[in-house]
Amino acid sequence: MTVEDRVRRLEDRAALDDLIVRYFLAADGDDMDGIRASFTPDATFASSGMINATDRQAIAQFIETSRARMGLTVHTPNYCLYTFVDDEHASGLVGAHLELVLSDQSLFGAVRYQDEYVRTEKGWLIAKREMRTVYIAPMKDLGDVLLSDHPVRWPGIPPQPSDCPRPS
Repeated sequence: MTVEDRVRRLEDRAALDDLIVRYFLAADGDDMDGIRASFTPDATFASSGMINATDRQAIAQFIETSRARMGLTVHTPNYCLYTFVDDEHASGLVGAHLELVLSDQSLFGAVRYQDEYVRTEKGWLIAKREMRTVYIAPMKDLGDVLLSDHPVRWPGIPPQPSDCPRPS
């Protein structure tokens, strides 16, 4: 790799980091234009293995509908691991913590986004995003939920196993 190639790769990583932060800020700020601007026109969004939306407009609508039931949210990225397929495509694993209000409960949890990115004329965008829940629960239950085999505790849904269980 040339020095120029290495510098470009560093710039690409910084641009992807910025994309992740812009997405989280748009989600926390109910900025649907910002959400749409984070995705390619034909992007997909899934959670826990289920496809929720299949284009940028549908993704924004899905997020807007989901957020209508939420109060304050804080998405905090903890790490981003990028793998470059070539100069125009990359995959990523984004680990994040969530604080949010849902069903009149304050929740705390950890998720991992499995992403695919594409470089476009507008810069790097998300082409595919799947949110995997490591754990989530009402804050008052956090001590017990981390000890459980079913640490995914969304309000109104029976406890579920983690989408990212610890290997046996």
